[in-house]
Amino acid sequence: MRIIIKMFLLSGLVLTGVSAQDQIYAIKVPGNVGNIGPESKAWFSTKYIDVILYPQTINKVIDSEVSILGEKAKKARVKALYDGNNISFLIEWKDTTKNIKEDCCSKASVDGFALQFPTVYSDVSKLPYISMGSKDRPVVIHLRKAAAEDHRHNGFQDLEEYYDSVHEPIKGHGKVDYGRVFITEGFRSVTKSKDDNASGVMDMIYKDGVWKGTLSRPLKAEYLDLSNGAFPVSFVMWDGNLNNGDRIEYLSSWVGVKLLGDRGGYELLSALKSQADGDIYNGEKLAIENCAACHNFSKSVTAPAYMAPNLSNVGGYSTAQYLMESIIDPNAVIVPNYKPNIQPDFPWYNLDEDGNLISTMPSYDWMDEKSIEDLVAYFKTLKAEVE
Repeated sequence: MRIIIKMFLLSGLVLTGVSAQDQIYAIKVPGNVGNIGPESKAWFSTKYIDVILYPQTINKVIDSEVSILGEKAKKARVKALYDGNNISFLIEWKDTTKNIKEDCCSKASVDGFALQFPTVYSDVSKLPYISMGSKDRPVVIHLRKAAAEDHRHNGFQDLEEYYDSVHEPIKGHGKVDYGRVFITEGFRSVTKSKDDNASGVMDMIYKDGVWKGTLSRPLKAEYLDLSNGAFPVSFVMWDGNLNNGDRIEYLSSWVGVKLLGDRGGYELLSALKSQADGDIYNGEKLAIENCAACHNFSKSVTAPAYMAPNLSNVGGYSTAQYLMESIIDPNAVIVPNYKPNIQPDFPWYNLDEDGNLISTMPSYDWMDEKSIEDLVAYFKTLKAEVE
């Protein structure tokens, strides 16, 4: 199995018509970027890179009242700076409405953003699931929701309530100014406590219809080492006006970050940008023949609504390597959010005698290399139009 996946990675080339996400260049600057906000003049020293975030259509099968299949993707702009010890990100996105946490007891959906980093990223073919990580593939997540100025220090009770109620109690919340940081290996996982040095600082400001958010954190801490020349990051955004704060996320794929001036990381960056060198039209034919009975996607919406994850935007927030692995070895990453009380007739997974999750999706490792590359090439085209 590993040999097959490695062979695919070596043969993966950029597919004409399917663009890869540009990488982010972190500029090294003098001084300390460990606590710079959205309006710092330090940001003038570097340029923005566009990052596209796609609505996570997997939630459609969880709550049929949430219609997101018509939602367009969001464009954000990102900058990065580092000083040798710390790294800072600036993310900017348009939002015509400002939705903030007015008080400690408000239940209204609010605007917010998050950055997530895989704790292990040496093998791009084994990166975690893009949302909340996956078993044995943890991610460090920095999350910030918008709060009124005079409630910043206590206005994040809603985050604790949200993650405690939806993903089970979280142990050892890391402390971030006006936000949270935690480690998770998937939905309903218990996070590990964080050391103080890993926390970082987050902030948000809204001006003229635009949100700007920043995260500053150490390059190297107990649970996460970003000092190897390059690393992956994924961005998440919520729009409170859509009342989607805890149900719909806009996600980017894993995006490569290069520390300019530091050696190493080029192999990782190249692998992140690689695409399947396949025949899209044959891939669509194969997807309809082999996948449409359980999954809904694009032109094929014949499967029962709760049968399996919706793949309508899977090409936007998934890497080619993740799609290859999922086709060959469905047990490698079990997609979260299956709820037996809502989907009793269509379990996404079963438990073996040791309590491990076993996907109900069969392996397609019997397919030849070209057919799998064609499938991946087609799935990479499944993404919403950019707003």
